[in-house]
Amino acid sequence: MNKPFSQACENNKTAILPLLTESLKDCKTLLEVGSGTGQHAVYFAPNLPWLTWQTSDMAINHQGINLWLEEQPADNLLAPVTLDLNHDWPIKPVDGIYTANTLHIVSWQLVEAFFSGVSQHLNQQGKLCIYGPFNYQGQYTSESNAGFDLWLKERDSESAIRDIEAIVALAKSAGLQLINDHAMPANNRLLVFNKVN
Repeated sequence: MNKPFSQACENNKTAILPLLTESLKDCKTLLEVGSGTGQHAVYFAPNLPWLTWQTSDMAINHQGINLWLEEQPADNLLAPVTLDLNHDWPIKPVDGIYTANTLHIVSWQLVEAFFSGVSQHLNQQGKLCIYGPFNYQGQYTSESNAGFDLWLKERDSESAIRDIEAIVALAKSAGLQLINDHAMPANNRLLVFNKVN
């Protein structure tokens, strides 16, 4: 098997890193929900050496993630655990949770399940960082996002770019407060939440 490759990961990792560096400076343990190809993990973990970075994904993606981890190992980078948003998370509470390009792929029911899992597994004052596209006041932020949303819905009617207001409301119900909303390249955002209760 060849290593899986995402051009988007290569394009966005250098823009995301300084924001993660600041947001996660007080965290010791982090869970990446939906590690995908593994490219973000092998780039971020060695650049955030004070963190233990736990990869996770559906079992079908583990082989590809492990190929990246074998090629670019780091002392603070852990092999993936199987995490399915339909089921309980197999981890202890962590100080940070990071996910990229997931909430528009999964169904809204699984977005709700994601925040339920965050509520259960993120420590008090922990940080949640979410990267991806979002709509504001029901509007696309660009023509490219409108086209992307159409493509998503054609591929899977349960997928869609999510409204920021709905995400913030879900987060609030999970005991999280939005503390930063960073504009990112390619009409994406990095949302940073703090676990307040």
